[in-house]
Amino acid sequence: MSNEVTINQDGIEQLPMRRFTEEAYLNYSMYVIMDRALPHIGDGLKPVQRRIIYAMSDLGLSANAKYKKSARTVGDVLGKFHPHGDSACYEAMVLMAQPFTYRYPLVDGQGNWGAPDDPKSFAAMRYTEARLSKFSEVLLAELGQGTADWQPNFDGTIEEPKVLPARLPHILLNGITGIAVGMATDIPPHNVRELANACAKLLDNSKTELSELLEDVQGPDYPTDAEIITPRADIQKIYETGRGSIKMRAVYSDEGGEIVITALPHQASGAKILEQIANQMQNKKLPMVSDLRDESDHENPTRLVVTPRSNRVDIEQLMQHLFATTDLEKNYRVNINMIGLDGRPKVKDLKTILSEWLEYRRDTVTRRLQFRLDKILARLHILEGLMIAFLNIDEVIEIIRNEEKPKQELMARFGLSDIQAEAILDLKLRHLAKLEEMKIKGEQDELAAERDKLQLLLSSDRRMKTLIKKEILADAETYGDDRRSPIVERGEAKALSEKELVPSEPVTVVLSEKGWARCAKGHDVDAAGLSYKGDDKYLASAKGRSNQPAVFIDTSGRTFSCDAHGLPSARSQGEPLSGRFGIVAGENFTDVIMGKDEQQFLVSCDAGYGFVGTFKDMLSKAKAGKAYLSLPPAAKVITPQPVNDIATDLCLFISNEGRMLLFPLRDLPSLGKGKGNKLINIPSAKAKTREEFVVHAAVVPIDAEVKIISGKRGMTLKPSDLAHYIGERGRRGNKLPRGLQRVDEILISRTEDVVEDPELGAENSALESSSGQQTEL
Repeated sequence: MSNEVTINQDGIEQLPMRRFTEEAYLNYSMYVIMDRALPHIGDGLKPVQRRIIYAMSDLGLSANAKYKKSARTVGDVLGKFHPHGDSACYEAMVLMAQPFTYRYPLVDGQGNWGAPDDPKSFAAMRYTEARLSKFSEVLLAELGQGTADWQPNFDGTIEEPKVLPARLPHILLNGITGIAVGMATDIPPHNVRELANACAKLLDNSKTELSELLEDVQGPDYPTDAEIITPRADIQKIYETGRGSIKMRAVYSDEGGEIVITALPHQASGAKILEQIANQMQNKKLPMVSDLRDESDHENPTRLVVTPRSNRVDIEQLMQHLFATTDLEKNYRVNINMIGLDGRPKVKDLKTILSEWLEYRRDTVTRRLQFRLDKILARLHILEGLMIAFLNIDEVIEIIRNEEKPKQELMARFGLSDIQAEAILDLKLRHLAKLEEMKIKGEQDELAAERDKLQLLLSSDRRMKTLIKKEILADAETYGDDRRSPIVERGEAKALSEKELVPSEPVTVVLSEKGWARCAKGHDVDAAGLSYKGDDKYLASAKGRSNQPAVFIDTSGRTFSCDAHGLPSARSQGEPLSGRFGIVAGENFTDVIMGKDEQQFLVSCDAGYGFVGTFKDMLSKAKAGKAYLSLPPAAKVITPQPVNDIATDLCLFISNEGRMLLFPLRDLPSLGKGKGNKLINIPSAKAKTREEFVVHAAVVPIDAEVKIISGKRGMTLKPSDLAHYIGERGRRGNKLPRGLQRVDEILISRTEDVVEDPELGAENSALESSSGQQTEL
């Protein structure tokens, strides 16, 4: 492209606008990438951050110094090193001072430095004061020991360090974000101790695999107690590629029915979250929430209280909705892009970062040791000359007193170097005492020992690695702390559907003999005493929640379902289900049940067949319902019985002939639909003619008692008594005692809950009847 450049008659160089703009943009982009936006792997700082830290160090603002106005620091940074805007420089300084932004703050601020709710609410720099934090020693402790390369500042008047000699891998400790031209960086913060242990492993074995490093580096560690819920496999992928995303979720607890949020995701605003929840409440999208409060204070920096409308609200489900629709759950992009030791920006994996930083650290330690060794050798050289002078003190004094050029004479007489001779001439008379000779010998011995030790370290690769490892682990112990952000496996949050947003209130669904259904509020409903149409009357009822579906079963074994809240109120006489469902002519509804999706039921027919099914398998969106229980000829459906524990519960069946059989529920198959297996042996011919059939079916807990009622007589069978009736599935069962073979009702209660009552028909709050209606134990 050199042929595009021309020189006019006035000697001015000219070039096409296209080339000028292209070169100008490339130069600008390289400047932004290298000197503005991306951190260096050595100290993990952008230039503006490095200049702020160095300027504060230059001002003497150590962790033990008095605070100075931030404006003083910003003025020094702008005047000496960073000729840019003061507001941008001050904001960079503020971020390094905010404990909710930086995992390990580098600046110790006094005054208003912002709050988690509004990080940019900090006071102007003329009001705030600052000094370096204790942790900044990690970056500055070795600065004056020959460890850093220096470069002229922008006007060439003073020098500034190119990279600070970091004692720990700060590039990963505090995290950093930056936007350059054509690239960006988003490095999450990490825990000092975890990274130090990983570095120690790499020093012990440079071939350590990433999976071994991840035994120590569990994942990012943000300055908040909120949970990291990203799966560990995804975290491993981030460290393999240098790219990905991290998901954080707030921490909450249930305190007396109120939801108390005690930790928010990194950089999430509590005020904004409350506003997001309030907006949903105003738009009637959170009917289950009645109140919001912010109880945060100095003792509890984060305490947001969400009050459910009632104690029956499913708190877990509500929080899942809030996680999905508010900033209680946030995603953070990870793009581990940095300037490497080769001076080029690149996205790096974890092992490469730590290996490259350790290379930088080794170079820094080598330079520090060599700097100290050079100082020791120079001092020993001078001490050697001083010792010669003390051994020949009279002659030295004579030369100094009489010679015109004593320096040259001393050098010639005793073979001294220029530096040694100068040191002898600079001696004060008080140092000619005998005691000084002893001090010189002692200092020589001490320095010689240190010299030998340093030379040994510099000549041994193994010793050098051991030293670096010890220093890293020691610094991690000094400046490190425990992990703040726990890594927890959580399921994906899902927003509630319109149906799920229906308040979860106790309801009772009532079914009449003629197939009319309605939904009454509460569980203490006298279903049989409700008003019914004409000669219609009560058939069955089921208790559940308003946001649950109700399943209706017809005489053919088909199931039909609809939302309970979609049924008419119990103040009316309901509506005919034949208008809602496509029931086959001649069939009738026999029962209604409600439950949670995973609730298991004993599903059976009176011909003695059945299986274990879940409530969700009974649901059907189709108007024609679902063919659920296959019935033999003339068989009838028995009300499904809820299962407590399939591993220990027993099935109980009683036939109209007074035979009773119990067997383990686990012997039955779990099916989505079908006929099932034989439960109790009833001859098919007798079942078909209705000569013999099952009259009662129940699920019996392993430690329960069974009360059998026949007319006015009753008998309680304890677990030891029930053993007589336990047999294999499909057997005939044993006969009940005479007078009790025509069973009208069975009541089941756990042994410890039974209350002995001599009067037949006395109510027992722990009893469960075979009709499927039960009270809470």
